[in-house]
Amino acid sequence: MRYAHGGGLTPKEQEKRQRVRLEAAERFSRGEKTEAVASKLRVTSRSVRRWRREWEEGGTDVLRSKGPASVERLSPGQWERLERELVRGSLAHGWDDAFQGWTLKRVKLLIGRMFHLGYTIQGVWKLLRRHGWSAQVPLRRAVERDDEAIECGRPRCGRG
Repeated sequence: MRYAHGGGLTPKEQEKRQRVRLEAAERFSRGEKTEAVASKLRVTSRSVRRWRREWEEGGTDVLRSKGPASVERLSPGQWERLERELVRGSLAHGWDDAFQGWTLKRVKLLIGRMFHLGYTIQGVWKLLRRHGWSAQVPLRRAVERDDEAIECGRPRCGRG
């Protein structure tokens, strides 16, 4: 499944989406109509029809999440090492342009240097997003993200 913002769903989002599908299954078993289920769960009728078809063919278990679309190539230990290095900053790794900080390309190069693994830029973005990092420049954890700065960075923003 592809999403407009790229990268699919985080594990937390996958869990939330699974809860919605399982709630739909409960409603199917009570005989609720597709439009009513879609309205109540705030999803499209098309999704509900697909879920209903899958549920009728295989039961509730087929609506459970199948996990991430791709298996993460870094082990938990490697991710911890990478995260420590990201926190140290790009300057510590030889990029003297302190203003720009980490970019997806730089993280890709760091992963290659540290673990001899090749990632694409999109793969790096998915990896970071899965672990709660934002690609806002400078790269930072999503909880530190400045949504107003992101919004004003768009050409349509009327401020500033």
